[in-house]
Amino acid sequence: MPLPTPPSSPGSAPRPAPNSPLGTPWKPGQLWPLLLALVALFWLRDLWVTSTQVQPIPYSEFVQQLKSGKVESIAIGSQFIEGKLKSPQPDGRNRIVTTRVAPDLARELASYDVRYEGVVENTLLRDLLSWVLPALLLLGVWSFIGRKMAGQGGMGGVSGLLSVGKSRAKLHSETDIQVTFDDVAGVDEAKAELRESVDFLKSPQTYGRLGARMPKGVLLVGPPGTGKTLLARAMAGEAGVPFFSITGSEFVEMFVGVGAARVRDLFGQARASAPCIIFIDELDALGRARGFGPMAGGHDEKEQTLNQLLAEMDGFDASTGVVILAATNRPEVLDAALLRAGRFDRQVLVDRPDRKGRADVLRVHFKKVLLGADVAADAVAALTPGFAGADLANLVNEAALLATRRNAEAVAMTDFTAAVERIVAGLEKHQRVLGEAERRTVAVHEMGHALVAMCLPGTDAVHKISIIPRGIGALGYTMQRPSEDRYLARRSELRNRLAVLLGGRAAEMLVLGEVSTGAADDLVKASDIAHDMVTRWGMSDEVGPVVYDRAPQRFLESPDSLKPERGRSDDTARRIDSAVRSLVDEAFGRASAALQARRALLEDGAKKLLAQETLTEAELLPLAESARLLAAPD
Repeated sequence: MPLPTPPSSPGSAPRPAPNSPLGTPWKPGQLWPLLLALVALFWLRDLWVTSTQVQPIPYSEFVQQLKSGKVESIAIGSQFIEGKLKSPQPDGRNRIVTTRVAPDLARELASYDVRYEGVVENTLLRDLLSWVLPALLLLGVWSFIGRKMAGQGGMGGVSGLLSVGKSRAKLHSETDIQVTFDDVAGVDEAKAELRESVDFLKSPQTYGRLGARMPKGVLLVGPPGTGKTLLARAMAGEAGVPFFSITGSEFVEMFVGVGAARVRDLFGQARASAPCIIFIDELDALGRARGFGPMAGGHDEKEQTLNQLLAEMDGFDASTGVVILAATNRPEVLDAALLRAGRFDRQVLVDRPDRKGRADVLRVHFKKVLLGADVAADAVAALTPGFAGADLANLVNEAALLATRRNAEAVAMTDFTAAVERIVAGLEKHQRVLGEAERRTVAVHEMGHALVAMCLPGTDAVHKISIIPRGIGALGYTMQRPSEDRYLARRSELRNRLAVLLGGRAAEMLVLGEVSTGAADDLVKASDIAHDMVTRWGMSDEVGPVVYDRAPQRFLESPDSLKPERGRSDDTARRIDSAVRSLVDEAFGRASAALQARRALLEDGAKKLLAQETLTEAELLPLAESARLLAAPD
């Protein structure tokens, strides 16, 4: 039924009834001004009545009238005394009021001929501050917390809490992104895969003429630093469309349901901005497989967020012109529902570049620095096997810094070599002073590695030897440079690698007559290689071609492919240990035989290394030619 019409003030037009033709419908919010007006009216009336009927008098006069019998009755309050007179005053008022004075003080003052009265202390300001300041402080704290939770800068309080479910994706307009595929090198296959999605964004009608549809989602997988995020930005720059960028961890908050709300809001904004690209970086923070761990359950906040993402991608129409990109370096932990057809149904591998790819990446970064005439991208690429795109960018920057420190006019090849050594081996420790005996031990050890590597076929070329301490615990190092990228290793190559690793220990035993702790890291690596040869690669005749140990979970392996370890008997474990020991002993014997045949070269090379502390590839060339003239051990 309709609300009653509130009373109107005198002289004002009557308020129209709700939904009446005389005006707009009445709203509940219009009652507040009327209530305030009524309160003010009653307050003013009370002041008027008090001023017209009650006469304030000093306390001394009140006492005189009380003594003279003019007061008929009195009412005593905590601060005021109000009395009624027997006969009215000349002005017609018959009531008086005075402020109380302490009785003892009143009796003392009565002995003097003085007029006295009580004064009430005005505590209005103090009372207001005691109530208003805490309220303002509470409001400020509430506003600050609201801004932090909303992440909106100027939106706090209730509006900040209401905005906690808004998407935090950063929107880059088509003019903001200046990166194109020309700025990305070393991943030609991945660029070719993404160009198709770019063409779809530019002309979606062309791709639908034969009934084909674009993949709903493209997942970029690859090791860290290979350029997945850069590829996504380049794709947006090529397509010239808005680019929504967000990381997987930004969806999840402490409040349950916030992540799902942000997913809905993100896809809603994307539909409104189509054609566009949604890019979710570090997808593994959001899409980890469900049902694992003691805290797994349907009410988990991360699972709710993932379920909402799955639902949005299920109901997402690719023809709207929105491409969903995601990147991760841990695809093995992703939920299987994310990777099925209809969601992220296209996976693009962004792997570490090969030698040609590294050279292409270096040429892109070379544009930012001033290079010397002796710097070649192919030569630097040969020094950096296994480097990712981010590693190469860091290498160019380190080389430029080294050239700047020595006040050079351009970055030379020696700067790149020194930068590779700093990244791989660590910073030189010139202040770490070794004793003469320790320096000779290190020189003999490193020269043993180098000589064995020089005389065995199929080993990587020795690029540099140094006995200057580097990093945390390296007292010296021998740098080998592979001639080409390798993806397989033959049994003979692994045997030679074991011999090179044990060459330092064999040299110490041959020249010094005893071994030191300097071969600790070499023994660890040699034992690992020998153990893998026996238990994983079936390269031992004693044990046979049987796999006893599975490789640890690595990149691009799914959890389903990793089965429990196979049990083994005590006899099998004994034969495995015996086979590993045989491979290591054989390698040590081959290294010792090679150095025994080249003992003069070993001692001369160690003396030269002690004198110079560092030997480069050019300085090692005569030594390498002499080492190859002698027959290599079988």
